[in-house]
Amino acid sequence: VRLEESGGGSVQSGGSLRLSCVASGYTYSTYCRGWFRQAPGKEREEVAGIGSDGDISYAESVKGRFTISQDNSKTTLWLQMNDLKPEDTAMYYCARCLGGYEYNIWGQGTQVTVSS
Repeated sequence: VRLEESGGGSVQSGGSLRLSCVASGYTYSTYCRGWFRQAPGKEREEVAGIGSDGDISYAESVKGRFTISQDNSKTTLWLQMNDLKPEDTAMYYCARCLGGYEYNIWGQGTQVTVSS
C-alpha cells in the first residue's frame, strides 16, 4: 500500500487548506485511517481519525476547525482545515491501520505553514 498526500502550503492565520491522501495498492483489511502532524521539536500527534466502525475522532486543538472525510471507495482521505492558526504549522501525514488496529502505513507528508 502506498499513501500520497497533497494540498499542503503556506497560508495566513484564519485561512483554509484541504489535504488529500490517495491510497494505492492493496487497500483491503484497512481498519482505520487518520491524519497526524509533527512540528519541529515536538512529538507526532493524531489530528483526526476514522475507525473501523466509521467513528470519527479529533484532537481537542482542532475540533470545530478541521474535518476528516473519505470517498465511498475509501481510497481517498481528506482533511479540511479551516481557521488555521500558526500553531497548526507542521508536517502532516496520512496513515492507515492495515491488518490490525495500529497505524502501520504512512505517507511521505505534506508541509503546512501558517503565518500570523
